[in-house]
Amino acid sequence: MKSNHSTSQPIGIYDSGIGGLTVAHAVVKLLPKENIIYFGDTAHMPYGDKSTAALQAYAVKIAHLLLQQECKLILIACNSASAAAYELIKEYVGTKALVLDVITPVIHFLKKNYTSKRIGLIGTRQTVNSHIYKKKVEELKLDISLSSYATNLLASAIEEFGDHTVIDALLDVYLAHPDLHQIDALLLACTHYPIIKERIFQHYHRLTKKSMNIIDSSDIVAE
Repeated sequence: MKSNHSTSQPIGIYDSGIGGLTVAHAVVKLLPKENIIYFGDTAHMPYGDKSTAALQAYAVKIAHLLLQQECKLILIACNSASAAAYELIKEYVGTKALVLDVITPVIHFLKKNYTSKRIGLIGTRQTVNSHIYKKKVEELKLDISLSSYATNLLASAIEEFGDHTVIDALLDVYLAHPDLHQIDALLLACTHYPIIKERIFQHYHRLTKKSMNIIDSSDIVAE
């Protein structure tokens, strides 16, 4: 994560809520001397059921706010927003700041580590229906089989419910889907999901009797 701007300028990170804090935490660990401004757009949470146009409108407003704070880098720490608005925000920001998304680094990670493998992906409806990961895999002609499944209510449950019984019930339903069973790794394509990564691993193991490699984008993006 590099920028030609002043080292004293902050890094701006935004997400629909607390999910992007997983990315922010990884950035702080890697770059402890950097100043971080975090924007959690809880007013519009969840992003996963919003239209592309709505997410683009939110993104422009947030980017404008972060530019006002003189951020040298804007990191869209949300898969749904990255899928819907990354290219638009790059154009809007221009040379004022570097703009990064959470999807591109993950694709490069998959290319390096999971060629000829079968990857299961769980994410919001917006992310899955955008087919953004599949498109990028095909654009780069990667030998990776990708099975995506929309886990629509999970981000909201993580954001809103302290009671893990709700999350556990959702995981039992979502992870039982057959498309997620014959895979070599499970990609968490929502920055909320690493918050319950251990829980996801445990549920998957109980349902399939298999230990699964969980791909957590937080550390990948920070690097």
